[in-house]
Amino acid sequence: MKNYFRLLSFAKPLGSFIVPFVLTSLLASIFGVLNFTLLIPLLNVLFDQVDSQEVSKMLNTSSDFSLTGQFNFYFAKFLSQYGKLGALQFVCGIIASSVFLANIFKYISIRLLEKFKSNMVANLRQEVFNNSINLHLGFFSNERKGNLISRIITDVQEVENSIANTFSAATKEVFLFIAYIYSLFAISWNLTLFALLVIPVSGIFISTLVKRMRQDAGEGQQRLSNLISLMDEAFGGMRVVKGFVAEKFITEKFQNENQGYRKAIFRLAARREMSSPFSEIMGVMVVVGILLYGGSLILNKESALTASQFIAYIAIFSQVMRPAKDISNAFSSAQRGLASGERILQLVDNEALIKDQANPVQLEKFTNNIEVKNVNFTYDNDVEVLKNINFTLQKGKTIALVGSSGGGKSTIADLIPRFYDPTGGQISIDGIDIKDVSQHSLRHLMGIVTQEAVLFNDTIFNNIAFGKNVSLEDVIAAAKIANAHEFILQQPSDYQTVIGDRGTKLSGGQRQRLSIARAILQNPPILILDEATSALDTESEKLVQEALTNLMKNRTTLVIAHRLSTIQNADQILVVHQGQIIERGTHEELLKIDDGFYKKLSTMQTL
Repeated sequence: MKNYFRLLSFAKPLGSFIVPFVLTSLLASIFGVLNFTLLIPLLNVLFDQVDSQEVSKMLNTSSDFSLTGQFNFYFAKFLSQYGKLGALQFVCGIIASSVFLANIFKYISIRLLEKFKSNMVANLRQEVFNNSINLHLGFFSNERKGNLISRIITDVQEVENSIANTFSAATKEVFLFIAYIYSLFAISWNLTLFALLVIPVSGIFISTLVKRMRQDAGEGQQRLSNLISLMDEAFGGMRVVKGFVAEKFITEKFQNENQGYRKAIFRLAARREMSSPFSEIMGVMVVVGILLYGGSLILNKESALTASQFIAYIAIFSQVMRPAKDISNAFSSAQRGLASGERILQLVDNEALIKDQANPVQLEKFTNNIEVKNVNFTYDNDVEVLKNINFTLQKGKTIALVGSSGGGKSTIADLIPRFYDPTGGQISIDGIDIKDVSQHSLRHLMGIVTQEAVLFNDTIFNNIAFGKNVSLEDVIAAAKIANAHEFILQQPSDYQTVIGDRGTKLSGGQRQRLSIARAILQNPPILILDEATSALDTESEKLVQEALTNLMKNRTTLVIAHRLSTIQNADQILVVHQGQIIERGTHEELLKIDDGFYKKLSTMQTL
């Protein structure tokens, strides 16, 4: 129940919703039950069951200001003044008014509920997304993207369909159920006690179903997450799927997950739908029992109930099963919503491992150097990636990281903007430990260009501007420096051309130049270039390298290079191998080291 109320709290402010919803639901229930209790005087008039003595007794109730007292007074008054037809018209008018008011208040309560649901879902989805987007980079390396999307979309939708509807049943339907039970007790308490024997039996049966349904719901949502993840990976890697003729493999994998989801959902639906016929059968059996028991008492004249009261009692009891069944079904279907809610709250409760201090330093500018001192780093799997890394990157200088794949170069680059924290040692900027600096101000000083140009399915202008309120002239200026302006003008709508999912309408070199233009527009004093040209052909590499050279002018740069020809002019080259810096120096200095690792790499690339 803790998770249930926590999910409801996302619809805040709750106070502005609960009071009017409870009030309108209560009024709708009262007027809804009133329709059936008015059957008794209606039947009494039709069957000529009202004598003059009862009329006189009712006329003496004018001082009784209760709802029943006032109805009896005016009913008797109409009967005495206008006869049976007048009394019949009065009762029918009251019933019509009651039905009208009941449905008006019911509509208002439904409107309030829909507003409550939409607020809850929007706030919950926003909270999940906000928390997710602020989690550390390592979280996204471990989680499947499709699983995250499933939680934000489908799981939140399940909460809307199940949890909010349960809240409605727990208020509106409960009011109606209580009003019906009160009316039944008012007519005949002994018949009602006999009828309520069905409740414990139904309760035991439904509670058993609920426990099993929670497990099926959790499995179903996990299967659905797997399906979304699989589709995301398959559609995103369609070139690889088709290139390796793996359509059958992917199809079979999808089929296995799809069938698993089908079975879980079927089990859940089968158990959920079982509660409705069970409740209905039990209800009908009780009605039959009441007819036999109550009818025999009336026929044998062993009960004070009149025929009209007994008919009204049966009519009301036939209605009491509807809210009881709705409450039962709502709590049964809520299990799927609770299972989804638990998955959502796990994401909401996830805390970022990389956090700012209570009062972090706000860096306005970069003035001196970045110092990496005795840094070690280990991922979650306890594999040591970096060992005792030391170097200083002075302002305006360029340091290049080279070495074999998997040696730790990219990890070093990820530690500088604090995507991860070192497990040992210290990284400082201008003498301040980066753990004491706000992440926003630290990264605002840096421009990052990676091997894979990350672009969005938007216009070229928006991809270069990306979150900045800049003019077209500023974007064009950045594109020119990045050697991108000419090919942009060749696009169908130049800077307003939509480039497709991840920029698939452009070549690799074009995408990379847009990525560089984006970094140029930010105008950062520090650059981190992670193998920005390694995946390009010779012609594209030349254009991109020129763009990078323009970008690096008068900036402090950390370069990860695959092709050594691109970093020969670096102020210092660090050779990283198996998590350690094994050589350092300029290009010429490193070539002089006999049997040096850098010299071997250079020789291999010149062959």
